[in-house]
Amino acid sequence: SLFDSPAERYLKARQSVQCFTVAQLGECCSEAENHPARYVVHSYNFFLFPSTLGLPDVEFTLSASSIQFLSRYGFDYNKFLKDGIPYMNEVQEKILSQRLLAGSSKISSALDRDVLKKAIDEVTRWIAAAREEETMILQDLSGDQIFEVQLVLRNALQNVWTQPLGDKKVMVKKVSPQQRQLLENSPYDCCQKELILLSARGFTNIFQTLVKAKKPLVGHNMLMDLMHLHDKFYKPLPESYEEFKRNIHNLFPVLIDTKTVTKSIWKKFSFPRVFNLLELYEALCRNLNPEDSTCPVIALASDCSRYAEKKSPHEAGYDAFLCGSESETLFHFVSCCSDAVEADPSFSQYLTVLSDCLNKVNLIRGVVSSINFTGEDNPCAHPPALIVHVQGGPGLDERQIYEEFKPLCRFDVRRLSRNQFILLSNKFDDVRLVLRDYKRHPRLRVSIHRHWRHSPRVNCLLQ
Repeated sequence: SLFDSPAERYLKARQSVQCFTVAQLGECCSEAENHPARYVVHSYNFFLFPSTLGLPDVEFTLSASSIQFLSRYGFDYNKFLKDGIPYMNEVQEKILSQRLLAGSSKISSALDRDVLKKAIDEVTRWIAAAREEETMILQDLSGDQIFEVQLVLRNALQNVWTQPLGDKKVMVKKVSPQQRQLLENSPYDCCQKELILLSARGFTNIFQTLVKAKKPLVGHNMLMDLMHLHDKFYKPLPESYEEFKRNIHNLFPVLIDTKTVTKSIWKKFSFPRVFNLLELYEALCRNLNPEDSTCPVIALASDCSRYAEKKSPHEAGYDAFLCGSESETLFHFVSCCSDAVEADPSFSQYLTVLSDCLNKVNLIRGVVSSINFTGEDNPCAHPPALIVHVQGGPGLDERQIYEEFKPLCRFDVRRLSRNQFILLSNKFDDVRLVLRDYKRHPRLRVSIHRHWRHSPRVNCLLQ
């Protein structure tokens, strides 16, 4: 609500982020090709699922309304649940690393235990009659089970060796103790700790590559995205809001929120107000000057050409495509409006023009309009707060006050005392409208809130 400070909003969002998982993540990269004003866009759509290899079972919340929403837009739940790429943060990686060093393999689910029991039974029956160098094949293993089966068999039986064959298969070979020792010291052993960690990290490897690259990170209304990136791929979100800001700035020194950029040009350059990525993309297409030779040309790589042919709203890869495609054009639009564009503009020149927006991430309905990841958050100029005094009759609660004003305009409501409520709006017209229409209301007296006049504590001291 408009009453929230950035720290309060962060703590509220932190609870939500800790309850939910990341089911799908979109990434879009652009590269200059042949000419600085031409960019080739590559967009990728990743289905993710928490890593379970050697870790405590991960629990997350499913929202019924979110499931319905995603189903409406064709979300592939089978791909998410069966083929999701694993990921883990640094704390989880440390737990797995310690267990691998200790030689233990904790199986996380009843399904995995059943698969392992079946595999061990098969190998135990086979090995009793098998001769050295003979092999057998275990089939229908998926994901982490391939590593788990090998680790358990190697720990339990000193005269076997295992090798993954692909296509959900693992080869088991009967070997001598001497041969087993040689194989364990081989650099080609697929069950080396480093290789297991590499596989278990999954998408986190890509995240770490992005962090090392230190490239500008562009998003749209990206606060929740940043919180999920921190929590799922870096470290659990800290309780401290300031620590969260420092961590994100260390990971991504340059942040660009296209929502912050568009808000900065609404009135200044008569840019239409837009409320989501698709609206922003379409608005930019309408406002482009076709005769502007300096405008960047966005070329789509073959791996994401389907996004140009068909809209796929709320698919992470498509949203990333929109954000990546529109960002270059948006930055150029701002440069043109600022008369700062050069004949041959580069991305670094765009960053200079956008300097006031860098590292400022939009905050929806809060005390500040954006979160500054490189310094203090600057309060924005909100309309004055209103105070509602309820006279006579039964008392009212915050919900009833909200419903009273809802047909007229939107206010956030907070109780001040038994019969007083504070109203906050981000529109000056709404404040003027309510003051006018409720001037002679028989029961609700509405006026501008004055702290020294209306504070219950001050009134108590003056009595």
